[in-house]
Amino acid sequence: MKKALTLALAVVLCGACSFDYGPASSDQGDLPDIIMKDVEYVRVRNGNPLVRFTAESAERYEKRQTMELTNFSFEQFEHQGEDINAVGQAGTASVELDSGNIRLRDGVRLEVESEDITLETKGLDWQDQERLLSSGETEQVDMQRSDGTNFSGWGFSADVRNRTWGFASGINGTYVWEDKEEEGEAQ
Repeated sequence: MKKALTLALAVVLCGACSFDYGPASSDQGDLPDIIMKDVEYVRVRNGNPLVRFTAESAERYEKRQTMELTNFSFEQFEHQGEDINAVGQAGTASVELDSGNIRLRDGVRLEVESEDITLETKGLDWQDQERLLSSGETEQVDMQRSDGTNFSGWGFSADVRNRTWGFASGINGTYVWEDKEEEGEAQ
């Protein structure tokens, strides 16, 4: 009798409750399919880490095939995962899951050790297949090197495959050039 009363009470209470889950489906993908906090993701190839991503939060949208990240940072590895070659961070990042393209916003800082370059700006876009990094035409980008070289300009772009970079306009700064032959003779 006690079990029947408990079961009847549970049925009545559940019937009295209602939850608003929103529309049954969202055509525009406005609601995330997955929300994760304190995320760490390591991409591995042939048993070696390629890149490590961390984010304070991640929202995955299946219909749009995107992931929205906050307080995003990454480390890119080389030499079979033994060394870190590049590190970066952004306040927000939007990742296109099918293409691998990434949009970094809200304070971006990238450091590439092999190129001795540090970039700082409000936003950058990475096009994965083309291996291109670029800012908007109206985004100022500051670039520094450890030898004192520094540039600022608008419309930054870098072709990673060809190891070239440039600015579309408004470039100013200082280029430090050291003559390696003179250095060798002075020793």
